[in-house]
Amino acid sequence: MAQAAQGSSPQAPWDLVAEMPRAAALLHPLRLRILDALREPDSAAGLARRLHLPRQKVNYHVRELARARFLERAGNRRRRNMIERRFRATAQGYILSPDLLGRLGLPREQAEDAFSAAYLFGLLSLGQSELGRASREAAQQNKRLATLSVSSELRFESAEQRAQFAAELRHAIVDAIGRFASPSTLADGTARPGRPYRLLLGCYPIPPSPQEEDGEGAQ
Repeated sequence: MAQAAQGSSPQAPWDLVAEMPRAAALLHPLRLRILDALREPDSAAGLARRLHLPRQKVNYHVRELARARFLERAGNRRRRNMIERRFRATAQGYILSPDLLGRLGLPREQAEDAFSAAYLFGLLSLGQSELGRASREAAQQNKRLATLSVSSELRFESAEQRAQFAAELRHAIVDAIGRFASPSTLADGTARPGRPYRLLLGCYPIPPSPQEEDGEGAQ
């Protein structure tokens, strides 16, 4: 009979991996399989049986994942005359922070062309890094992070049509910011009340799905 862990916290939706030792502990093919298998609690011995792998090998990787805070205790289970210690993944998914690359990451200031892929990559990297830190701070304070997301698929038949859309969209966004957002500072240069927000907007061609690529290759 399994014994539930006392005081276990709800499983987080995702975990931002921002420290190099944790990233090194995570990026191992077998450990990724173990994390995926431990969305539901199980012991190292039970997992070894499921994965058809030596128990000692699985047990080693389970200990390393637990040490890196990717696994947590989830009670015990009796099997014959043995007590098996169960674990479960601490999150449902994991995100590698762009900060892991440090200065080797893609600096947004080095891509000044707003229509280049490098510039968009820099914005996305900045947004992922800031959103990860803000989400972690909100979770520590048991608060909900206020965000806004918009996603849409659209089609352009010419470069002129795409350029007209970009101009109209930029005009609409600048107009909305001017009407609804507050200035950053007061007349004396000090910061105004409230919290600053960052608005990111990107548009890129949707790559073909694997099914579409296979279909194109068959023709």
